[in-house]
Amino acid sequence: MDNEQFLSFSASGFSLPQEEVVELKKSNKSLLIGIPKEILLEEKRIGLSPDAASLLINNGHQIIMERGAGISCSFTDQEYSEAGVKIVDNPEEIFSSDIILKVSPPTLGEINMMKNGKTLISALQLKIQNKEYFQKLMNKKTTAIAYDYIQDEDGIFPVVRSMSEVAGNSSILIAAECLNSFNGGRGILLGSIAGVSATNVVVLGAGTVGEFATRSALALGASVKLFDNSLHKLRRIQDRLGVIIDNSMLHPKALEKAIRRADVVIGAVRVKDRRTPCIISEEMIKLMKPLSVIVDVSIDRGGCFETSEITSHSNPTFIKHDVIHYCVPNIPSRMARTASFSLSNIFSTLLMKIGKQGGVQNAIINNPNIGNGVYIINGNLINKGIGEWYNLPYKSL
Repeated sequence: MDNEQFLSFSASGFSLPQEEVVELKKSNKSLLIGIPKEILLEEKRIGLSPDAASLLINNGHQIIMERGAGISCSFTDQEYSEAGVKIVDNPEEIFSSDIILKVSPPTLGEINMMKNGKTLISALQLKIQNKEYFQKLMNKKTTAIAYDYIQDEDGIFPVVRSMSEVAGNSSILIAAECLNSFNGGRGILLGSIAGVSATNVVVLGAGTVGEFATRSALALGASVKLFDNSLHKLRRIQDRLGVIIDNSMLHPKALEKAIRRADVVIGAVRVKDRRTPCIISEEMIKLMKPLSVIVDVSIDRGGCFETSEITSHSNPTFIKHDVIHYCVPNIPSRMARTASFSLSNIFSTLLMKIGKQGGVQNAIINNPNIGNGVYIINGNLINKGIGEWYNLPYKSL
């Protein structure tokens, strides 16, 4: 069973363990926010842009950042310094902050640098974690918030949606590069020009990634066929785009016909809390045109092509059955600056709200949407699924 099946946050709200429930008076609080440099090789994003940092500082908050933390997305230390950010060389100083803001989850070494009773805001990425990760956070009396599970007032997961928009747009640009003659592709322009047949693009999945992949492909002049098993999602995309799109349910015969004709296939299938189902079999891959391109955006949840294997940004493609496969997880990191601006919009709003509520504890109690992302509070694991999976003690909701 997939680990993520166990990760379930209360849809109706959030409740603290009884001994933690106290009535707290709302009052503005100055936050000390620490931003460490991301040390995972393929994570290039940062949680706050210089402009977002300036906004927070002008509202009475303090930010310290590890030197060079923004370089990978073309934000200089000088820009942050001019915004009022304190630049430091010692990462231990960062991890002493009241709130530590990271894009990727901290490593065990980074957790060791954290002081007791601090708040961590980062991705959770449950599939790559282990029991020791949660034990260390609990021993540090940490309050840990998974930003990818925070909802807004409309029930939307803003971080997931924004990164899906980046991934959807990027997938078409990536496919265009893979078709390039100098990259070993078929030498096809993704789009259309007068007198030449348009590129055939198949998009699997009508969620946010699929929607933005479709938008980009249509804008370039490609011929797009969209598949999903939800009529509601197919109709919704047509309504949003304002055009009639060739679309179909995931019927095997229709899918096989489209795959045979496709120059590019984008895998954008996402199933909540489950592994992505395999949509395209190896036998169907063998039917594709020589040097056609697969971009499996779903690879971080297992992939929707039977032939998919995880690749990296440094070595992103492989060829199998004469089909080019691009199977890199974390596509948004490829567009680190754009993705960081998008994250900044979300995190600056979140941190402003926490400050206005009088701190993290108040914000959790008064905002169920923030509470949806909390999995540890004051060292207490409050997520039943994680507790049962890793045999860890947890408090009942």
